[in-house]
Amino acid sequence: MRRTLEDTYRHKGLRKKLVEVIKEKGITDETVLEAMRALPRHFFLDSAFDDVAYEDRAFPIGEGQTISQPYTVAYQSQLLETVPGQKILEIGTGSAYQAVVLAKMGLKVFTIERQKKLFEENKKFTYLKQFPFIKFFYGDGYQGLPTYGPFDRVIITAAAPAIPPKLVEQLKPGGIMVIPVGAGDVQQMKRIIKQTDGTIKEELFDNFSFVPMLAGKN
Repeated sequence: MRRTLEDTYRHKGLRKKLVEVIKEKGITDETVLEAMRALPRHFFLDSAFDDVAYEDRAFPIGEGQTISQPYTVAYQSQLLETVPGQKILEIGTGSAYQAVVLAKMGLKVFTIERQKKLFEENKKFTYLKQFPFIKFFYGDGYQGLPTYGPFDRVIITAAAPAIPPKLVEQLKPGGIMVIPVGAGDVQQMKRIIKQTDGTIKEELFDNFSFVPMLAGKN
């Protein structure tokens, strides 16, 4: 991948516009908006996408995966209702854009990628070295990271056919999981709140379209 790692006035201007678009769509969390305003999205894409990097849409990043639409990233980040310093488990690193948004929100991010090629690509991505609070793992998202849990929050950036029980186990009591659920082309965003007795409360939100969450490693 050829990346542009220069953040020009033009890029900053386009980013500011993008944040306005996201706000108009209903994102109100200032921490989320500020993180996205500060983060050069074009760094996470091939330089061929430079002119369109700040459009509010998803783009391919290889291995059948995409960098999520900025509105979707903001939507999931807002639903997490985070507090700086919290531990977050992210399933599906992809381009690492969502992980860095969370890091810029002051969170400690543990992120899993099942595609070896994307995992290796992120290891070579020098910009990510600036974020020591992001820990990258190559593995199966359905298994989570039991040795590093429990987590305050869990975010799943792929479509799960059902809520993965092992990820619920790794959530602290009072913790929140944000996950798109559904086996078809469209999924419903759910927020799962783990009660102190271990049971879960489900809240339903808007419909989205994500790449499927697959088991195992590739």
